[in-house]
Amino acid sequence: MNLDDLPRLKEIDSAEMLGFIDRLPDQLESAWQAASKFPLEMTGDGIRHIVLAGMGGSGIGGALLAAYADRIGTAPVTVWRNYGLPAWARNRDTLVIAASHSGDTEETLSAYSEARGRGLPVLAITSGGQLAAEAQAASLPLWQFAFRAQPRAAVGFLFLLPMACVARLGLMPDPSAELAAGLTAMRAQQAHLRADIPAVHNPAKRMGGQWMGRWVAVYGSDHLAPVARRWKTQIAEIGKAWAQYEELPELDHNTIAGTLQPEDLTGRYMLIFLRSTLAHERNELRSRHTRELFMVQGFNTDEFQAGGPNLLAHMLTALHFGDYSAFYLAMAYGIDPTPVAPIAELKSRLADAGR
Repeated sequence: MNLDDLPRLKEIDSAEMLGFIDRLPDQLESAWQAASKFPLEMTGDGIRHIVLAGMGGSGIGGALLAAYADRIGTAPVTVWRNYGLPAWARNRDTLVIAASHSGDTEETLSAYSEARGRGLPVLAITSGGQLAAEAQAASLPLWQFAFRAQPRAAVGFLFLLPMACVARLGLMPDPSAELAAGLTAMRAQQAHLRADIPAVHNPAKRMGGQWMGRWVAVYGSDHLAPVARRWKTQIAEIGKAWAQYEELPELDHNTIAGTLQPEDLTGRYMLIFLRSTLAHERNELRSRHTRELFMVQGFNTDEFQAGGPNLLAHMLTALHFGDYSAFYLAMAYGIDPTPVAPIAELKSRLADAGR
């Protein structure tokens, strides 16, 4: 499909996913402003660990927060993508943030229930649903936001509301100035990524277009590792295409050895390396040499260089570029990027089976 055919893009994109992608910098700004107004009656005194329970689009906010907190925070963040909670989360020095856009994610509800049963400090972050109802009924901390969209389109709230909680508890420095610079970098990059920018001048259109008919793997290190996960999930949910992600340096200790077989499929892969000048210098070196080794074995490769003046800017520009690229992949296939029928089908089957 011609990615410069704007009327056709609008016809395919029936629920206007592109609009959510276009407005992501504004969403991030609104989420940060809203976060300062939510009540927070607890303190960070004695908090030594944070568990963010969330799945899919809600969980990716936790992954971004964990990577950011690793660099500037004073308490580690563990993302819990499962039922219940890990056995070690039993003392009141562990804060559990239950994040569910819909408020009805069964794994997150299970983790929230377990946290309450263990007497742990909790915060529910959601737009409504059962999670909001339970928090309200028990008079427990609740940050309820209004944003009607698919969870994957609400990453601004699902990243920045938990981050604001951590910052307000004094468990990381105030990131307001860094966020403001990051939003400026996003908007500057966006000028080259919008749908009205022709493919010849639009790197996201070119990126998405070259994914057609290929198996995509996205690699990142340090603060871009969760962004690589985000690219993978967006390719799957928006582009309806298979993708995977891995992290450097770990993939250099195993995956790089699996380049010889099956030989006839090598040319069907597209490997994307997310790069950042703020990553560990050895990981940046690894990224360059790893890409070269894959290329020698016949793999298609490309890279994205994150931009902006700081760590958060690099995370956000890389994330936004991936969202645009996944959208253009969907358009190249002629597929509506919003519906996720297999996920809905699985949820229906699980509901029929009972809890």
